[in-house]
Amino acid sequence: MQVFKTELDGVLILEPRLFGDQRGFFLETYQSARYADLGLVHPFVQDNLSRSSRGVVRGLHLQNPNTQGKLVSAMRGRVLDVAVDVRTGSPTFGRHVAVELSEDNRRQLWVPRGFAHGFAVLSDTADFFYKCDDYYSPQDEIAVRWNDPAIGIDWKVDTPSLSAKDATAPLLADVENLPVYGQV
Repeated sequence: MQVFKTELDGVLILEPRLFGDQRGFFLETYQSARYADLGLVHPFVQDNLSRSSRGVVRGLHLQNPNTQGKLVSAMRGRVLDVAVDVRTGSPTFGRHVAVELSEDNRRQLWVPRGFAHGFAVLSDTADFFYKCDDYYSPQDEIAVRWNDPAIGIDWKVDTPSLSAKDATAPLLADVENLPVYGQV
């Protein structure tokens, strides 16, 4: 497996090894000891799968105080996946990493606890897989405006399809109860 560090401490791009022949391929998507060596030490407790169509933007979401780390990948199609550092006091607060995840490149993105997460669908449809290290906690969910100019994400989507919650989410500067750097 190849591991690429990003400009945001803790956010990793992972490329698992693919073994293929004329019959198809084999890919190990997770192995606890190997991922623990990378610092992903919390056990994964919940897996999620979403299907979305071209132009859908989901996010930016996080939970606090019950934060979640997420190992994400596109099982089918292509997405632009985004992690934003929203930990108050962080030297990279408000900065983001955007990476294309697809069924062709088989990349994964590790989104650590304390980071907001979102993605935009770039293909006709996309099946997006989340491996989470804590349970979904609706009362702890926080949304940040997907197009906050202070964050400056180029989603590569002209007219996004958004949920009502995402369309009306506050700007990062107006969000309360954010995680604190060094405490998540």
